[in-house]
Amino acid sequence: MVQVQNTIKAPIEKVWELWTMPEHIKNWNNASPDWHTPYVENDLKAGSKFKFTMALKDGSEGFDFEGIYTNIEEFSLIEYKLLDNRKANVRFENKGNEVKLTESFEPTTEESAKMEEQFCTAIIQNFKKYVENFKE
Repeated sequence: MVQVQNTIKAPIEKVWELWTMPEHIKNWNNASPDWHTPYVENDLKAGSKFKFTMALKDGSEGFDFEGIYTNIEEFSLIEYKLLDNRKANVRFENKGNEVKLTESFEPTTEESAKMEEQFCTAIIQNFKKYVENFKE
């Protein structure tokens, strides 16, 4: 299991909303400025699906990140299974005016675990920056 985490200086309700709402996911779900997420489908309930299309802005490369939610505990836990049956979860620990966010997932292969960890760390860092600079 690969695990990445970060602490975000914002209330839990704001962190949860910006993590789960498609209009916000499009704004932070990338690991570097040359990538973007042009399409997001997110039905946040157990048994429902999500699909994030991630692509290079020049259109030369892209992929769909998709799966099925297996368990949702509002403001606390999101568990899901990817289409290739790998399991993952995101935990939200409310610590007053900040949230400890921890994402855990099974890597595609042992060889790619470090690369996937770096990719996920960059996305969560981008999310932290988005949330902490977000103005309503």
